[in-house]
Parts: sequence; structure tokens; C-alpha cells
Amino acid sequence: MSTDGAFSARFARVVAASVAGTTIEFYDFFLYGLAAALVFDKVFFPVDDPLIGVLLALVTYAVGFLARPLGGVVFGHLGDRLGRRRTLSITLMLMGGATVAIGLIPSYATIGVAAPILLVLLRLTQGLALGGEWGGAVLLVAEHGSPARRGFWSSWPQTGGPLGNLLATGVLAVLGLGVSNAEFERWGWRIPFLLSIVLVGVGLWLRHAVAESPIFVEAKRKAGSGGHAPVRIVLRRYRKQVLMAALADVGEKATYYTFSIFLLAYLTRVVHVPKATALTAITIASVFQAIAMVAGGALGDRYGRRVTSVTLAVLTGVWALAALPFVDSGSTVRITLVITVGLTLHGLLTGAQAPFFAELFPSEIRYTGASLGYQLATVVGGSLIPIIGVALLRRYPSTVPITLLLCLALACTAAAFLWAGETRGRDLREIEPADSSQADRSRSIP
Repeated sequence: MSTDGAFSARFARVVAASVAGTTIEFYDFFLYGLAAALVFDKVFFPVDDPLIGVLLALVTYAVGFLARPLGGVVFGHLGDRLGRRRTLSITLMLMGGATVAIGLIPSYATIGVAAPILLVLLRLTQGLALGGEWGGAVLLVAEHGSPARRGFWSSWPQTGGPLGNLLATGVLAVLGLGVSNAEFERWGWRIPFLLSIVLVGVGLWLRHAVAESPIFVEAKRKAGSGGHAPVRIVLRRYRKQVLMAALADVGEKATYYTFSIFLLAYLTRVVHVPKATALTAITIASVFQAIAMVAGGALGDRYGRRVTSVTLAVLTGVWALAALPFVDSGSTVRITLVITVGLTLHGLLTGAQAPFFAELFPSEIRYTGASLGYQLATVVGGSLIPIIGVALLRRYPSTVPITLLLCLALACTAAAFLWAGETRGRDLREIEPADSSQADRSRSIP
């Protein structure tokens, strides 16, 4: 690739492999969340109170988020030592294997308590794999591209989230049309999980064809054979940057899971909307969400990460306060509009902040630092907020509590970008390592 960032066949392969890999991994990960909201309460957690069953299923869903920071540390360490490309292939195989295995677990009625135990263990494996996926996929593109358009190209791997969700909801929607509810609960839900083996094969083939990050290769050459311990360096010298990354992302995570997983449970269990209606709304919204991510990356390149992200966080909070109550009407049009605008704003915010995480850390610990900060945000924004929201539904059958939690998370995002300053235009090769006397130092380029 030329130094001016011109698009080339080599760079096209990098972008395509990153998008395909994240799409497959998020398909696997989000498929679990959708199944947890729709059917896992009946298959693995049969109880008298439907909301309790959903809550138990979402707790196992949250286990995957709790494992993601650990996956970020483990695979971030490998990515900073062995390379971005090799590590991404490992995460893809691990995720695919766990997903196929979930599709093979017998129900609670067949093997009793062993069923939910196996489910939790495999969900942990999914979380570990996804914890290492995101950082490597985005960094691989960011480190191949030019600073001028880093936001735009870094946002492409982010589209794997909505594309994976689109694929997962689409497959479930087709199954819902082709089989009865009873058949779906007995065996139909297993088909999308088993399909993962085909998708993983395609992803591995694409990733095998890409070159290693040139910035990583240069950093390894400069480091020589002495090696380093990326995890220890990040935890000792870059705690401030990790906290910035986590706070910056918590609002984005909470936005997505409020307008998808939480609303899916709320609409089907409280408003009593048919699951096909809710899934169709999320499927339509995912198309706009993916497009918005690329647009958000371009906006971040033009106006800066800070201004764009803070503005979008405020707009998202305003939309949640104004629009979420409209889903109580049960109107298909209103539900689709609320979810589509919400996930479009989420896409813009995600794309705008995509390169920010890479721009906080030097090359030798970038995979570890970016992954750890990003995945810590998923624990709060991606798992705790939906769980708290569903738990509150038993006492307050309303969207108000989840809306207030979402606004708090978005305030954290805005505060983090104001704290970090502007990072647009930073040369990833020249980010100065922090030493013990300046562990909290962060360079800002206006």
C-alpha cells in the first residue's frame, strides 16, 4: 500500500478479512443473546415465572461479557508478542468451536443441571474469544492505513457487529417463518449455532491471505529478541489510558444492548409483541447501523474524535429519553422507528470512536491496552445494564429505569473524550511509551 493511503488490493484483503472475521464472531456471540431472550429460558432454565427464566438466561449471557476483559488480556498479550494475524485466527477457531458445541448441548429436560453448566462454560469460551477479536481486527486495519483516513477504514471492522447481528436475526427470522414455535424450541434454535462451522471456515481462509501489520513488524524488529510482557506494562504504566478507553466505550455498549437485547426481551415479555415483529425491527435497524458506522468513522476524521463522539453521545441520550416510551404502544411502525434511529446513532458513535483506542497506546502494547479498555466497558455497558433493566421490569414494567441507566453510561462516554483530548492525526509509530515517571502522560494532537 502506498504511503498516501491509496486503496490497494493488499489493503482490500486486510479490510475484507477483518470485516468477515468480526462478522462471524459477532454472529456467534449475538446469536447467543438472541436465543437467550427468546428460547433459552425454556430449554435450559424452566421456571414458573417467565421473566425469571429470561433473567437467568441473560445472566449466562452476561458471563460472556465478564470473560471478555480476560480474553482481551490473554489474546492482547499474544497479539503483541506473536502478531495480530495469527492471534485473530486463534480467536476465530475458539469462537466457532464453542458456538457449534452450544448447538449440541442437550436440554435441561434431558440431562438436568449439566445442561446450564455446559452452557455457561461454552459462553465463557465465547467471551474469551471475542475479547481478543475486536482489538486485533481494528488494529490490523488501523496499522495498515494512513492517519488521514484512519477513522473511516477502522470503522469497517466495527460493522462486523451489526452485520453479525443482522445475520443472526435474519437466520432466526427465517427459521421462525419455517417452523412452528414448538419446533423452534425443540430443535430449530440449534440450526444457526451449527451453521457457524461453515462461516468459520470462510473466515480462516480470508485471514490466511492477509499480511501482518507493518507497524507491528517494525516494532518487533526494534525490540529485538529481548521481548516484553505487554500485560504487565499496561497494568503498571497505562492505567489512565485503559480507564479512558473503558469510560469512552461504556455508553456505546449500553446503547446497543438497550436498543437490541433489552428491547427484545421487553417487547416480547411485557408489551407482548410477537417475536417476529421485534426481530424484524432489529434486522432492519442493523442495516442502517452498519452504514452509520462507516459514516461515523468519516465524521471522526473530518471533525475529530472528541467533538463527534461527545455530540453523538448527547443526541443518543436525548433520543432514548424522548423515544423509548413509544414502544409501549405495540405499533410495529413506532417500534421499528425507535430501534432504527437508536441503532443508527449507536453506529455513528461506534464508527467515530473506533480508532481512538489504537491512538492511546504505543505499538508494543497496543493490542493489549486497546483490548483491555474496550472489553472492560462491555462488563458494565454490555452485560450489567441489560440485566439490571430486565430485573427492574419485575417491579417497574417500564423503559424509564433502563433509559436513566443508559443516559448515565453516555455521560461517562462524553466525560472520557473531554478528559482524553483529541487524538486525530496521531502517528501510530510515534506514540511515546510511558515510563515509570510519566505513567499518566497522554499526548494530544489538535
